[in-house]
Amino acid sequence: MTTRPDETRAAELAVQTRGLTKRFGSQTAVDGVDIAVPRGSVFGFLGPNGSGKTTTIRMLLGLVRPSSGEAEVLGEAMPRSLDNVLPRVGALVEGPAFSPFLTGEQNLRRFDAADRHSSGRTRRQRVATALDRVGLSHAAKKKAQAYSLGMKQRLGLASALLMPRDLLVLDEPTNGLDPQGTREVRALIRSFAADGTTVFVSSHLLAEVEQLCTHVGVMSGGRLVAQGTLDDFRRSDARARVRVQTPDLASARGVLASLGVGTDAADASSDRETLTGSLPETASPEAIVAALVGAGVRVRGFAVVTESLEQRFVELTGEGFDVVA
Repeated sequence: MTTRPDETRAAELAVQTRGLTKRFGSQTAVDGVDIAVPRGSVFGFLGPNGSGKTTTIRMLLGLVRPSSGEAEVLGEAMPRSLDNVLPRVGALVEGPAFSPFLTGEQNLRRFDAADRHSSGRTRRQRVATALDRVGLSHAAKKKAQAYSLGMKQRLGLASALLMPRDLLVLDEPTNGLDPQGTREVRALIRSFAADGTTVFVSSHLLAEVEQLCTHVGVMSGGRLVAQGTLDDFRRSDARARVRVQTPDLASARGVLASLGVGTDAADASSDRETLTGSLPETASPEAIVAALVGAGVRVRGFAVVTESLEQRFVELTGEGFDVVA
């Protein structure tokens, strides 16, 4: 399933790496990573703690120099083209940091003034537009210390949007948000992508990635172990499974075996009994149900279950998903 960058034209990629490697002494933090992030995509960058996600992001942004390998961002080599690339990239990495005694508007003006590519003549309008984009116009005059965590996250997004951006790099953008704040940030990210901006999201929240991203890359032990579209990621090397609820376990098991469905142990309870097994390529769900009914098996429930993103993540990394890198 893994797609190497050279399989897609460079012009179609917002981020492309070839053999990207970073060593700290004898430790290899990132080991020969080939990333391909299509332009206009929402790319979910997943991985357990210590997998090399943050180091990779720092190399892409020119904050850390690679030990070997190549990285291109928006079609230009990094870090050689840092001055040309960074004005086109907005980044929110490791959480927003603001002066607590300044208002949201004043904080954004300071960020904008620090950008040598920005014009002081249009600063007021840019700040107002960014605040409106993230829904904080009403809190522009409020001091940042009075902002909720969700408002601070949105203010961080606003700081990344002060200038037109072709690429947004967001590290845990919904970290610590309540459900309403999470929905708001998710909607913002979708709107960025709808406008043609490529969004690179580092996250440990698999449910969030499933709802938000179009493409996924998974890091483990410094290596990129899988990448591709979200649908391909779910399907790759995965076999669908069938679940049959019936009181006629023995008869159902025999019918399923005749169709090539090897069943697991039954799960019996007071009100149901269930058989599960892998769905073979030679039998459709409809044919299985028809065969069961034809054999007199009382089918009380039937479902085809596909592998979840969490299951794929654990399979690829050997670790759970509730981690931060």
